[in-house]
Amino acid sequence: MLAKKHILLIIGGGIAAFKSLDLIRRLRESGASVTPVLTRAGEEFVTPLSVSALAGKRVFRDLFDLTDEAEMGHIELSRSADLIVVAPATADLMAKMAQGHADDLASTLLLATDTPVMAAPAMNVRMWDHPATQRNMATLKGDGIRLVGPNEGDMACGEHGPGRMAEPLEIVAAVQEALVDGPLTGKRILVTSGPTHEPIDPVRYIANRSSGSQGTAIASALRDLGAEVVFVTGPADVAPPEGVETMRIETAQQMLEAVQTALPVDAAIFAAAVADWRVAGASNSKMKKTKGGLPKLEFEENPDILATVSQMDEGRPSLVVGFAAETDDVVDNATSKRKRKGCDWIVANDVSHATGIMGGKENDITLITGSGTEDWPRMSKDDVARRLADRIAKSLT
Repeated sequence: MLAKKHILLIIGGGIAAFKSLDLIRRLRESGASVTPVLTRAGEEFVTPLSVSALAGKRVFRDLFDLTDEAEMGHIELSRSADLIVVAPATADLMAKMAQGHADDLASTLLLATDTPVMAAPAMNVRMWDHPATQRNMATLKGDGIRLVGPNEGDMACGEHGPGRMAEPLEIVAAVQEALVDGPLTGKRILVTSGPTHEPIDPVRYIANRSSGSQGTAIASALRDLGAEVVFVTGPADVAPPEGVETMRIETAQQMLEAVQTALPVDAAIFAAAVADWRVAGASNSKMKKTKGGLPKLEFEENPDILATVSQMDEGRPSLVVGFAAETDDVVDNATSKRKRKGCDWIVANDVSHATGIMGGKENDITLITGSGTEDWPRMSKDDVARRLADRIAKSLT
């Protein structure tokens, strides 16, 4: 995937620098060559020898090394790569990048380059949440620098929250997305996936059997064709794909809000199994079992996300694709749904128990468009995703 691609990797000074050793290995496994730049602070966490051994190249460290300036000046070094990756991007490095400082080799390379830059932030949660860091992040995004992560979790300092550097495979996927030259390059596509959980009380909820695997496969296939993918997912069984912007939600109302936040997009693929109803007035306390009868639950309709986006007056995506999971009269019901909702395509499938599709590894779909219906043979969900992504690419290009 990254054959003949050249990555300039800047390793900042943080405990996450140890992940950069694995990142080098993963990038090379993908076919890329890696030229490492190690900051002085980075040397406190990983050694030049270990970095050089994994990269198969010498490590650049000093701005004022006259031999380097004679053989490969910092200007040439900064522009000879296809992509510059800063991992970990510490709070200090991000501040230098945002403010245009150039007081060491890493910051000078970043200021002197016209090569695309990607940063993987890594820092303490308090540092990440600090207004100064958030301002710097906004500046970097405005300058066109891609960010991957940070993730949320436990940190070496003992605190928990956002600030963990993205995992090496996540960064590799983001690098592939940045460098791929596919038919969907430059297109922004929204994909919803997974079930929604509608609370009854703090410990109980209404849900369905959707695993989220088909939506995840679609997001991955679109990413592999070069699209910038926004992935809005409920609490699915499968992990979100790497290299996409992920927005996690629980309820249908939260999914609608996330979708509206993600707009505008070129296409929207609604693969999520959104609950049609929610419990009206869900209890804030656990409902107790009592003698004398069962609790009475009243329901109200959830927002219709597919119809809301399909029927937008302004900013409607060029292509809106819905899914119809049916158990009876699959094609008739799905055709009616496409007309009723106002979407362009419907992907219909039979999810009755005997098919094994709901939560399974295969899918058997009929694609319904304004031109008619197409019956696809039963295949893996990954193959369905690739075929659908190809159709989307042809429609948008």
